[in-house]
Amino acid sequence: MGLSIVERHELILKKLSKYGSVSAVELSKEFNVSSVTIRKDLKLLEDRELLFRSHGRAIPFNPYITTRPINEKEKISVVEKRSIASAAAATIKPDDNIIIASGTTLIEFARHIFEVTNLTVITASLNTALIVSKVPGIEVIQLGGIVRASSSSVIGPLGEKMLTEFSCNKLYLGVDGIDIEHGLTTTNSMEASLNKVMIKSAQKIIVLVDSSKFGKKGFGRICGLENVDQIITDTGIKLSTKERLIELGIDVLVV
Repeated sequence: MGLSIVERHELILKKLSKYGSVSAVELSKEFNVSSVTIRKDLKLLEDRELLFRSHGRAIPFNPYITTRPINEKEKISVVEKRSIASAAAATIKPDDNIIIASGTTLIEFARHIFEVTNLTVITASLNTALIVSKVPGIEVIQLGGIVRASSSSVIGPLGEKMLTEFSCNKLYLGVDGIDIEHGLTTTNSMEASLNKVMIKSAQKIIVLVDSSKFGKKGFGRICGLENVDQIITDTGIKLSTKERLIELGIDVLVV
């Protein structure tokens, strides 16, 4: 006699907890039931918010993220962001010309930048500009454009055009989602567009991202991981994810 629906659901959730994702095809074969039955099982579990279906597989969380105000984001992963920010600040050298994108991790990064000889900072973030403008030895260039209230940063063609006039040696980039296959994403398409131009204007791309962002996807795709030189993240990153990133030639700094 085959498994009951309750038994199937319990086993599906156990496998999901153990492996991080499960395939509908594999479940169908293992439980000796039709693919239609498994799809119904996964839909019922998704309706109960116990998993999320994506491309024939089930994963434990919704990978798609939505925009949240900056004051809400600042309260998330606070300790991790501080550690990442401190490590990132240590990579700045005298005479650097750097771009700092927008995001709460980047604002925290700005707070960890102390006096640096002849440092030039170009930024889209209004908060970052205010913070680093008070630090001795730093020249600040604020990008222009449309002010995005939810992130206190600028977006749009004006900022993109300004960036084409500069060539910087480092870009410090924050993202809303980072996925091995899909790459770097943000929740706003215009911000993604500005980030793309930032990448073209910099020699080295350094991504500052707390581990909760891995496996997530935002609406606007920035680039693939082949464009990334270094990722600075926290100890919450899965070992398998770290190893895959290293295989892709990315320097991964875990703090």
